[in-house]
This record gives sequence, C-alpha cells and structure tokens, in this order.
Amino acid sequence: MNTILIPVIGFAAPSGTGKTTLMERVIAELSDSGLKVGAIKHGHHPADPDQPGKDTHRFRQAGARAVLFTCPERWFLIQESQPGQEPELEAQLQWFKGHDLVLVEGYKNHDHPKIAIHRNGVTDPGYLRSLIHVVAIATDQFSLETGLQPQPPLLALNEPGSVSQFIRRYLHLPEP
Repeated sequence: MNTILIPVIGFAAPSGTGKTTLMERVIAELSDSGLKVGAIKHGHHPADPDQPGKDTHRFRQAGARAVLFTCPERWFLIQESQPGQEPELEAQLQWFKGHDLVLVEGYKNHDHPKIAIHRNGVTDPGYLRSLIHVVAIATDQFSLETGLQPQPPLLALNEPGSVSQFIRRYLHLPEP
C-alpha cells in the first residue's frame, strides 16, 4: 500500500486500447488545472530513454551503474538493476514527494485503484475481471456488463475532462 500518502490511480488495459493516449490527455487536463502530476510507466521489456552516442549512454556502456543527467530545465537518473530487482511501486512513489498525485500505467496486479480501459471490439471483457481494485471503466460503450461486483462507474473514453473530474473526486483533490 502507498505509505507516503501521495494519491495514486492507475490505468490498466491491454495494448491497443488507447490507454497511453487517455493518460496523456488526463495528465494535460490535471496539470493545466494547477495540479503537480507525476507519472509512472511500468513495462515488461527493457527500455532505454538514453540514445546511443550521447554522453549518458556512453557512460552506462562503459560500466557506470547510475548516471545522472542535469541541466537547467530537467534532470533524470538512469539506474541499472539486476534482473528481478526492480523497485516496488511504493519505493518508486518516494521519488514523487511534492506532487499532488501520481498516475500509473501498468502494475495491473498491484493493489492501487485503477481505471480500466475497455474499447469495444478490442478489450476482452474477461480482462476486466482479471484486474483488482477497479474503481471505474473508461469505455466507448454506453452500457457494459463487466461481471465486476460492484459494477464500477462507466466513464467516456474519449472525454478526458470527465475522467479527470472522476479522478479529482475519487482522490479528494481540490477542484480548479
């Protein structure tokens, strides 16, 4: 459970449902209204934000276990880890102190509250039943029987403003 008390809500769905697009639009809505929003993207495959040939990449390739890049506009840390030693979500949330909330893409089996994404013809309804702690479903359908008890509220998939409003209310965040 989130022990540092930063409000967290996740987005869960299979690939191709528009989860990243929705999350991107919700981040913009919430940020534009004055909230400090953090985001975590959990992946199952190694990803590299660094580009070959850049200094930070060269340092990592040379064997540095951690590389910190800093400039006046931003900073980022690349930390190598051993397979199976990925930091838990709770540990990652400590990096977001000072934020009003954190949106998480992935960690579908973790016990934080989630908005599941259901796109007609793309998402298998059985997928929704495989998730835990679903508090709402963003969907392109007006009616959807999920088999979840209780049935979570349905949110309009293509209306990030209504999803943002739900998040504000659910997490008891101030209205703009």
